[in-house]
Amino acid sequence: MRASHFPEFRTFRTSLYLHTETTEMDTKEFLKELPGKIPEGALDGKNTLFHFNLQDDGQYTVKVEDGKMTIEEGLIGDPKCVVTASAATLGKVISGNMNPMMAVMSGKLKISNLTEMMTYAKIFGLKI
Repeated sequence: MRASHFPEFRTFRTSLYLHTETTEMDTKEFLKELPGKIPEGALDGKNTLFHFNLQDDGQYTVKVEDGKMTIEEGLIGDPKCVVTASAATLGKVISGNMNPMMAVMSGKLKISNLTEMMTYAKIFGLKI
């Protein structure tokens, strides 16, 4: 039987498509809210510095020092990892709408230190 025989399926498929299109994560919002989303104790004993270079939406520094995270606009300090992408690409990766490995392999997402990113990806809530 065809999908046209099941209007509820067509509606579901359309609403799923629309939902996917509208849930793309705002990268600036994600980065600014990140410190409040980290589980307590997850950063204990950790220190790092990330630069997020959003080609069309600004630059941000994510600093983890003595178990505390801060986010600042601009590129400050000597990073252990630099993440470069368009805001749209990073938003799709963050929201799960784009496979991060495919984004890296296609050059849409550049990560200077994959080991450092993998160490912090889960803590940051990234699906990399």
